[in-house]
Amino acid sequence: MKLNRKELENRSQWEEKGYVLPEFDRDQVRENTRNEPTWLHLGAGNIFRAFPAMFTQRLLNEGKLDKGIIVGEGFDYEIIEKAYRPFDELSLLVTLKADGSVDKTVVGSVVESLRMDSENTEEFDRLKEIFRADSLQMVSFTITEKGYSLVNGRGEIMEPVKQDFKNGPEKPMSYMGKLSALLYERYKQSAAPIALVSMDNASHNGQLLQDTVTQFVRMWVKEGLVDDGFADYVSNPDKVSFPWSMIDKITPRPDADVQNILEEDGFEDTEVIITNKQTYTAPFVNAEEAEYLVVEDHFPNGRPPLEEAGVIFTDRETVDKAETMKVTTCLNPLHTALAIYGCLLGHTSIHEEMNDSELKALVEKIGYEEGLPVVVDPKILDPKAFIDEVINVRFPNPFMPDTPQRIATDTSQKLSIRYGKTIQSYVKDESRDVTSLRFIPLILAGWLRYLMEVDDQGESLTLSPDPLLDELVPIMAQVSLGDTEGIEEKIKPILSREDIFGNDLYTIGLSDTITDYFKELIAGPGAVRDTLKRALN
Repeated sequence: MKLNRKELENRSQWEEKGYVLPEFDRDQVRENTRNEPTWLHLGAGNIFRAFPAMFTQRLLNEGKLDKGIIVGEGFDYEIIEKAYRPFDELSLLVTLKADGSVDKTVVGSVVESLRMDSENTEEFDRLKEIFRADSLQMVSFTITEKGYSLVNGRGEIMEPVKQDFKNGPEKPMSYMGKLSALLYERYKQSAAPIALVSMDNASHNGQLLQDTVTQFVRMWVKEGLVDDGFADYVSNPDKVSFPWSMIDKITPRPDADVQNILEEDGFEDTEVIITNKQTYTAPFVNAEEAEYLVVEDHFPNGRPPLEEAGVIFTDRETVDKAETMKVTTCLNPLHTALAIYGCLLGHTSIHEEMNDSELKALVEKIGYEEGLPVVVDPKILDPKAFIDEVINVRFPNPFMPDTPQRIATDTSQKLSIRYGKTIQSYVKDESRDVTSLRFIPLILAGWLRYLMEVDDQGESLTLSPDPLLDELVPIMAQVSLGDTEGIEEKIKPILSREDIFGNDLYTIGLSDTITDYFKELIAGPGAVRDTLKRALN
């Protein structure tokens, strides 16, 4: 069994093994899409194939759509060349359920794949053709938060962006430069309306995209590289909208256990593809069953009926509340707690951590006792039910190959949102006492302990990538296990950083609690476990 158009003609060999196949005429859908494209997605990674591509297939199967998705990739062209085209744009979604069962679905809703490469005239011209089509209703994105940035980690404008600012839309090199150039093609053709929909896991993602595109357009207008009307077009929400969204679905790297399951079925295309840009992909995607997508309903050129596949459409304020609920209370803070303490205690999987009584109790305390009382309730999702699912179904899923080491990436960039917002809620609420918090300070103290590069056994610990490690690790190198002398002054350069924690921890009165916990955590080997036990009991 190989993943290609020809092999799918023998449906029985797939169905006998429990594979669900597309139920629509893919050739007709491809022709319809090519003639009148309605949806282009940029960012060809695993989350796209496991989520938007899958729910679009449901609508195609039910006859509620007659056009598929065109996908473009503007960062890592090898994804298109190695994970899409050799397989006729088909992919295999393996849904890993908490009860140990798996669903195997061949997804065929993607009918064309393109490299978003301005040096490749044929493919970039095809993208221009798509953008010029009045039928195009939306361009969506899963390019990670970094994809929208015009600056590097030091805050300097990146060289490709500088060149694009200078040279205009003719041969752009940066991701946002290419997007802006393609949007200019639409403006010149007919100035037809369109929605640009970020589906990235970033706060206020639509605003992030709008700000970046607007900056490009203004610079080009200023330099006389495009006409003034282009700026008016992009700034008119009835012409170009930037809906906000909240997305939630975990899609880890291709997993060896999933490979084995597929190979036992006789499925041959299981090789993991590692590109030169270190993207991990494969002809298959493994993902959890839970999924949420909440989108601001602002589509000036219309949109597909995605609500019939489970997408929640609402207003911007509600999207923001759903995002805040997830990121500051119901999911992300719990994930980061497991990441920090999982690394310190030697765990290598999230589901394994949920069998650790102290760590399970810790995330329950953070979620239910400290987060839920001040949660932002979006009404369209129940916060307690969301936490219940996270703690009882999603995190303990033994078939989800996610690791604390992956989640610990870029922690310094996450703390101000994942914990800082809840802390602020306690500060602002006159009926609450921020110094009553016990478990969020324990997480912050645990992160300082993590930065020492020593695990709970006293062994060397490899830290996950983080842009501030070069600044923070030398500070924590002054601290050693068993030595608490002068500890307050040693950790103050980090603990006083409002940019990291989102609050002045000294002014609001949490610094002493964090420092006391930290002293306990560095008492010696085994102190991390002992501190958790004392704090939780």
